[in-house]
Amino acid sequence: MAMSTPRSPIRMQRHSLLRRGFTLIEMLVVMTLVALLLTLAVPRYFIALDNGRTRVQQQNLATLRDAIDKFNADLGRYPESLEELVVKRYLRHVPLDPVTEAPDWVVIAPADPQTGAVYDVQPAPVVAKPAEER
Repeated sequence: MAMSTPRSPIRMQRHSLLRRGFTLIEMLVVMTLVALLLTLAVPRYFIALDNGRTRVQQQNLATLRDAIDKFNADLGRYPESLEELVVKRYLRHVPLDPVTEAPDWVVIAPADPQTGAVYDVQPAPVVAKPAEER
């Protein structure tokens, strides 16, 4: 029966140093898989953000319209501005349009100008930002 020669401590140490860590190929495979998963997930994330902004915009419009209707029911006229809704405490503040990130609602006047200035509101049109602001 042949006896196996015991490994020397130097040879064992050298062998363990060579096997520590990942190879370049293993790292490239992992990075490729991560990149592939990101190409699937990132577009869905941005679509979800846009859908969320649209839903918040719709909710803010509903809140503004409800406040305008309550103002008209209480005082028998429409407000002169959106800020009047805040002053009379129908709103705490004029909500921001989440799409344009500003309180720039388009105000629609009633058919009879004697009854006020704010009959309805709509979201402001989206204006593309210049390239240097992006």
